[in-house]
Amino acid sequence: MSDDRPIEPDDVEPRPRRSTRHAHTRARPARPTRVPKPERAPRTERAPRTERAPRAAAPARARRGLPSGASAVRRRLVVALIVLVVFIGGIGYAAWTTLYRATTSIPAGRKVAFTVAPGTSGEKVATMLAAAGIVDSPLMFRWRASQLEATGKLKAGEYTLTTGSSYDDVIAVLTHGPEIVMTTVTIPEGFDIKRTAARMEEKLGIPATEFSDLATTGAKSFDFAFLADNPTPTLEGYLFPKTYSFKPGVTATDVITTMLTQYGKEVAEIDYSFSKSRRLTPHDVLTIASIIEREAQLDKDRPKVASVIYNRLRISMPLQLDSTVQYALNGKAKLTLDDLKTDNPYNTYVYAGVPPGPICSPGISAIKAAANPATTKYLYYILTHKDGSQSFATNYADFLLLKAQYKRGLK
Repeated sequence: MSDDRPIEPDDVEPRPRRSTRHAHTRARPARPTRVPKPERAPRTERAPRTERAPRAAAPARARRGLPSGASAVRRRLVVALIVLVVFIGGIGYAAWTTLYRATTSIPAGRKVAFTVAPGTSGEKVATMLAAAGIVDSPLMFRWRASQLEATGKLKAGEYTLTTGSSYDDVIAVLTHGPEIVMTTVTIPEGFDIKRTAARMEEKLGIPATEFSDLATTGAKSFDFAFLADNPTPTLEGYLFPKTYSFKPGVTATDVITTMLTQYGKEVAEIDYSFSKSRRLTPHDVLTIASIIEREAQLDKDRPKVASVIYNRLRISMPLQLDSTVQYALNGKAKLTLDDLKTDNPYNTYVYAGVPPGPICSPGISAIKAAANPATTKYLYYILTHKDGSQSFATNYADFLLLKAQYKRGLK
């Protein structure tokens, strides 16, 4: 039976649209019919938003995921660290004020005489230094000396220190020891024991009588080989004339030993062969040298004066030299005819030959001249020139002419 109603579009099965894509591509679903939006109601005023209470911020440690117990421990550690730093700082400050604080108000830069007596402890030295203002703190001085291992090395003596000095500088001075101030003493050629003793008393404070007694009687107390042929108890002539430097506190024995040592060095190279051929000992040579030292002023005349002495000895002629009589009379300057008759072994007007010993300390040039005299026939000499030069004669007549010239005045 047929249906005579007209065919409505909805009754007809729609034919699928042919896609232009590949056959295997799915067909898109049909788009839904767009429904028109309803008209909006007119906008009304919004009610004011209710203010919310701020959310409490979570602790930083909680935000980082740290347990609350660990946070408390960390706070305690920080507080403990701060307390420890403050405590250590307080101790440091206390130590600083104790060690470095000056114990005196003496201005720096002043020179101070400071004496360390033998046996003084390091603690006592530190206290004395601080009291004198040389260092600021005795405790700091002791600590620094300990650090430098110098506590037991501080030397006794007299020092000149400066106030306000550094600890290291003071320790360096005290461990080095006091600066030794040497005393210079010059003994000129021609000095005898008496004059040498007076010079030693003046310069060194050694009593002249003490020095003189030892030098004139104690020859055998000194062990030197060159003293073996000295027949006298005196060291006259052996105390070599020179400039010496002596430490404080030297004794007469110290000084004499030094001078004898120097004599040994000076004569070590002397050739005694000539004097030995004349049967003279080194002691005799020294005696002759002492006479030459007093009789001749210039080095050029000394070998000639030595030749006069040897020539007179060779012919057994008395030496007849004023210098030996002056020594016998304790240095009398002007001699009389009666003086020349004095009965004394050193009086060469009365006694022939070489005197018992030297009459002074000769220098090396006189010793060399005595050991090696010039070869001459001279028997006389006399001062004739203002510069100290001597004139020589082989006979007495010529000597009288020279003597007359001397009386008229030196050339």
